[in-house]
Amino acid sequence: MPVFEYKGKTLAGAAVQGTMKANTRTDLERVLRQNRILITSISKKAPELDIKFGTGIKRVEVSRFTRQFATMIGAGLPMVQCLEILGTQIENKELAKIVNQVRDGVQGGATLSDAMKRHPKIFDDLYTNMVEAGELGGALDSILVRLAVYREKADQLIRKVKGAMVYPSVVMIVAGLVTFAMLTFIVPVFAKMFAGLGAELPEPTKVVLGISHFLSSNILYLLLGTIGLLIGFFYWKRTPQGGLAVDKGMLRTPVLGNLIRKSSVARFTRTLATLLASGVSILEALEITAKTAGNKVVARAINRSVVAIAEGDTITGPLKTSGVFPPMVIQMIGVGEKTGGLDEMLNKIADFYDEEVDEAVGALTSIIEPVIIVFMGIVIGGIMIAMYLPMFDIIGKFN
Repeated sequence: MPVFEYKGKTLAGAAVQGTMKANTRTDLERVLRQNRILITSISKKAPELDIKFGTGIKRVEVSRFTRQFATMIGAGLPMVQCLEILGTQIENKELAKIVNQVRDGVQGGATLSDAMKRHPKIFDDLYTNMVEAGELGGALDSILVRLAVYREKADQLIRKVKGAMVYPSVVMIVAGLVTFAMLTFIVPVFAKMFAGLGAELPEPTKVVLGISHFLSSNILYLLLGTIGLLIGFFYWKRTPQGGLAVDKGMLRTPVLGNLIRKSSVARFTRTLATLLASGVSILEALEITAKTAGNKVVARAINRSVVAIAEGDTITGPLKTSGVFPPMVIQMIGVGEKTGGLDEMLNKIADFYDEEVDEAVGALTSIIEPVIIVFMGIVIGGIMIAMYLPMFDIIGKFN
């Protein structure tokens, strides 16, 4: 079924826009008229190619729903009607089903935050606590806008970090597979040819042939061992000690660790600033931020800050001892605490480190590319040279 993008106005004159599936343009126009939307433009949307994992609902889809929901609430539409419209126009059937369930919950007398809390995999603690704060404060429209902005910036940050890590990972995997294929399939062909010559082989050739023979003879055991190690690693990583050790190691990794550190600071400050600006208490905001930190080292530092504040101390002490946060960040947070403008100061830090992440991504890419090229040249070139050395000796004897 094709997807259309539309723009229009409510009867009150507020602008609305969104996307909706429909068999034909006429069908879409009929649905919009039933929802009391005056159409100004309709266009067919190009299909998006994306892979879905886990719940089958992408982060960007939840962010898009939040933005559209905020726009409709801000335009003065009733909440149930907003959810009704969104439930019919969302492309993802799973998300549409959840939105309809949230609508049913609100119709049944539940608050919006309570209805969303029934779907924790889609609407996490940060999301539901901000919505609850908006409901209690009578500022749901502004809270939803703030939440939409937060999610969009967080999605952008995640895309940057993933994009920086995907390229070197893919190239290294391909290089490893090519090297393995050469040692297990191509080198044995040379080994048979050299065995027929009966000549003394150079040391580099003997080393490569030895590695090739070992891999060819033990390929099944090596494969099973590698799978076992990976399974064991992932189970260990899920433990508190394992997860903390892995995150510590990632932060200490040259170049990549700098990128992870800056993205962690940006994520922490942006999340905490958004919660505080939405009226969530400092202790509750820190507890939620710790759950969404994405790094065990950062989460541990935040949890220590919760204890420190509960005991009458400041937030900066535990953050300083974690070793993750640069001195400038600690000082700015300290100033924000003293002046009562912590949320504003945190937003400034987040904006600064968003730009720092861009620079770190560029630095990582510029360093990784030549390193990978040199690695592939040394390994693959070394194997080929080792295989041709005996031929050069034979040619030299004939001459």
